[in-house]
Amino acid sequence: MNGPVLITRVVLKNYKSIATCSVPLRSLVFLVGKNGSGKSNFMDALRLVSESLNTSLDHALRERGGINEVRRRSAGHPTHFGIRLEFKLPDSTCGYYAFRVGAKPKGGFEVQREECRIHALPEDKFYVVKSGQVEDSNPRPLPPAADDRLFLVAASSLAEFRPLYDCLTRMGFYNLNPDEIRDVQPPDSGEVLLRDGRNLASVLNLMGTQNPSAKALVVELLSKVVPGVLDVTVRHVGKNETLEFRQKVGENQSPWRFMAENMSDGTLRALGVLTALFQSSNGMTSRRVPLVGIEEPEVALHPGAADVLRDGLKAASRHTQVLVTSHSPDLLDDDSVSDENILAVENRNGDTHIGPVDAAGRSAIQDRLFTAGELLRLNQLTPDQEEVEKTPARQGELFGNAAA
Repeated sequence: MNGPVLITRVVLKNYKSIATCSVPLRSLVFLVGKNGSGKSNFMDALRLVSESLNTSLDHALRERGGINEVRRRSAGHPTHFGIRLEFKLPDSTCGYYAFRVGAKPKGGFEVQREECRIHALPEDKFYVVKSGQVEDSNPRPLPPAADDRLFLVAASSLAEFRPLYDCLTRMGFYNLNPDEIRDVQPPDSGEVLLRDGRNLASVLNLMGTQNPSAKALVVELLSKVVPGVLDVTVRHVGKNETLEFRQKVGENQSPWRFMAENMSDGTLRALGVLTALFQSSNGMTSRRVPLVGIEEPEVALHPGAADVLRDGLKAASRHTQVLVTSHSPDLLDDDSVSDENILAVENRNGDTHIGPVDAAGRSAIQDRLFTAGELLRLNQLTPDQEEVEKTPARQGELFGNAAA
């Protein structure tokens, strides 16, 4: 399961229930753990980066209840949180982007430090910003900074930093809402599926026009989840639009037509998940989505649909980096899911621990004694604390070149 990887490593400090973590990512990653273990917090940290760059850091924090709801609560009372993303851009350029945000009185905050470094020849392109002041950079001069905004937004006006900005802002994170998908929807450009799926009709319509093979694959996979589905098209209702399903029913020669309002939550979620995965396959639009994160895609689906969903995730990871949170043994119940595709997540006394599967679990999967799903049923998918502790200290730091 090798494919394009945008984010090669994630380092988090004091983010919600996560005191610290430093984990590598592959083209397909399953974040696996019990409810409340902290899987969603890891995914949310990546989403916060994208939202902060698309709107503002202030907006992203307020959406989460303010900085005091984001920074970790513990006996040590940390007053800041930090995120570091190591990346590989589509042109194979590598580097890192990191920032630390500190709390101020009355719910205020400050970007205490922000760094970006892009490895390039003949010399790296980088900047270091501290409390709203650019301390060092190449190229220079750079636009002015502010202590309540991420500087990458301003730096994106320069050609050196624009590709990174584009990739991070185009990451897509999904927690699909069948009620939003079911409602009639005002049409939009359809270039990127929205988080709750409310513009699904527009995205499918554009996919059918610009990439019919991807649309056909979505319908084909959906038909394996919902037998009899032959096609999904857009139906215009006044100035709005909705989804129309063509489905073979019984012995009828002609397919029946059903509006989205008549379809089950499971059907709509499955269609939303598949569309999110394949919305930009083969570079369908100028706004390609380089990373897709999906929260519990198996929700509301029959366990028998897990094979289809897993096939979709694997196929999508050939052209898009895919991150999935799950506690479904059925989704992992296949030899093709290796230990390298899994990050085990566990909550210990309120602290989230994230890491590779422990040695016993890795051995069982590699020797094909158990599938990852079988180990999950046995409650044997746990983070390898020894492996985590062996991570070089430099790979756990927010700032500086980890390769140095």
